[in-house]
Amino acid sequence: MSRLYAEDLKVAYGEREIVKNLKIDIPDREITTIIGPNGCGKSTVLKALSRILNPKSGTVYLDGKSISKESTKKIAQKMAILPQAPDSPDGLTVGELVSYGRYPYQKGFGKLTKKDYNVIDWALSVTGILDYKERPVDALSGGQRQRVWIAMALAQETDIILLDEPTTYLDLSHQLEVLELLHQLNRDEKRTIVMVIHDLNHAARFAHHMVAMKEGSIVKEGKAEEVMTHKVLFDVFNIDAEIGVDPRTRKPVCLTYDLVKSEQYEKNLA
Repeated sequence: MSRLYAEDLKVAYGEREIVKNLKIDIPDREITTIIGPNGCGKSTVLKALSRILNPKSGTVYLDGKSISKESTKKIAQKMAILPQAPDSPDGLTVGELVSYGRYPYQKGFGKLTKKDYNVIDWALSVTGILDYKERPVDALSGGQRQRVWIAMALAQETDIILLDEPTTYLDLSHQLEVLELLHQLNRDEKRTIVMVIHDLNHAARFAHHMVAMKEGSIVKEGKAEEVMTHKVLFDVFNIDAEIGVDPRTRKPVCLTYDLVKSEQYEKNLA
């Protein structure tokens, strides 16, 4: 049994039901990527798993206990979440922002201890930004800022990190830089990583486990080779995709695609 999983999950915004009777298991110490069209419920699932959103019904479990019955600090000691395009208060230095990751362990007046400072420096070092510790966050590039937010998550000392589109607004090199960092954290630190990603090829390249969603439900999950298929991409995105194999990673890649407009094509595919 996975440490983090959900059963019969329903999540709604007002009367509009976004996630429907969803069951999901997050493999421990692996990278899980979630793909799907805009509005399908990817980010909503991530928010429900991290208790940012309360489900209409169903239960999210962490270490065998319902997260709805656990204290906020207890959850924050086990699981960190980075929302899409997070903002930091003006004027904060890198070190100050990363120190926020120690909040779940603070008591009384919240003064940082020697251990807190050691953990902060470790998180900055692992993410390659220790030299930026005294710099203002808003003076950094997009890729550097993403590293700062990941460092803050690491400072929480959680085994599970959830990220909502961590490569949004980044150029190609910075996207790869962030994803390779997360891959390194999974490989070397054994962190469980869950990411919502729009880029299908990135999702397949870095995933041990992929989840494809549409209209609040899981269409297919499994290894990248099982999810990145012609039929699954048609079912999820309504595209006619050509799938190949990356010669460097041996992972499936979407080489090209067309929108499907013909009802006859759908009949032929079935």
